[in-house]
Amino acid sequence: MKTEDTSKLAAGHASARRKVTVVGAGAVGSTFCYSLAQSGLAGEIVLIDQNRDLARGQVLDLVHGQPYFPPVAIRTGEAADYAESQLIVVTAGAAQRPGETRLQMVAKNAAVMRAIAADIVAAAPEAVILVVSNPVDIMTQVMLETTGRDRSRVIGSGTVLDSARLRQKLGARFNVDVHNVHGYVLGEHGDSEFVAWSLTHVAGMPVETYHSLNGGGDWAKARDLIQQEVRDSAYHIIDYKGATWFAVGLALVRIAAAVLRGQSSILTISTLLRGEYGLENVCLSVPCRVSTGGMESIVVAPLPREELALLHASAATLAAVKRDLAG
Repeated sequence: MKTEDTSKLAAGHASARRKVTVVGAGAVGSTFCYSLAQSGLAGEIVLIDQNRDLARGQVLDLVHGQPYFPPVAIRTGEAADYAESQLIVVTAGAAQRPGETRLQMVAKNAAVMRAIAADIVAAAPEAVILVVSNPVDIMTQVMLETTGRDRSRVIGSGTVLDSARLRQKLGARFNVDVHNVHGYVLGEHGDSEFVAWSLTHVAGMPVETYHSLNGGGDWAKARDLIQQEVRDSAYHIIDYKGATWFAVGLALVRIAAAVLRGQSSILTISTLLRGEYGLENVCLSVPCRVSTGGMESIVVAPLPREELALLHASAATLAAVKRDLAG
């Protein structure tokens, strides 16, 4: 029986300037492709996976929806298709299992990153690489070291999703539109992450001020609970349904928009620190200006002493894991 060739299923003329290649056709990769297709950001989406039938199936399912979203070419690909990509998004790797921490996934996914990195170096010397595979901070550093790229062009999804979870929870607590809530989760995308309360605002006011003006109560207790809920969100979702994919897919579209449209957005991506915040040679999440070149600058915010200590503690956790991987 003849099957459809998903490598040729395209709509309109693809724009190399807006070509996005996605590595990994599983739940996260395919959901990102679905969200990206609807956004109108990309001119061409290429999906690569070792399981070629899975990639073909995902692409075939996606292209059948083309009458309902902006024109974009969507096809399967292989290593040679990294060429001319503006953005390469790496979601491949073992999924986090119930009860497993992100840091326990290090060795198996590091091998995947190194193999992918070799293909990218050969075919796409100019592309921005966005690492999503967990543990994302360690995998970002593995990708950076293996490719030998400038740190600006290899970034991780970091705590962009965690920061969105924070905003959602604060919006729900205060019954305020989430778009009027601003805040950042910093450090590891994992158990040592923390909320930078000093950088969190509601309606332009420090969150503690807004809280005191709107009901008050025990703010210290409330914020500890919110931080724990943000940190544990992924574990709850994994326990319920096995994996997370919807919100992370949307978070990746937000990062992709900053790169593809040159938006100069401030996002808490994972990036290599070289003295910023007093830290060296560790990838973790801090506010960064993200645009066409990837991480174009790090925003060094004046964190209070206790938050700076938490950032250093998170960095120490990641550095220990990285040493174990190297050893």
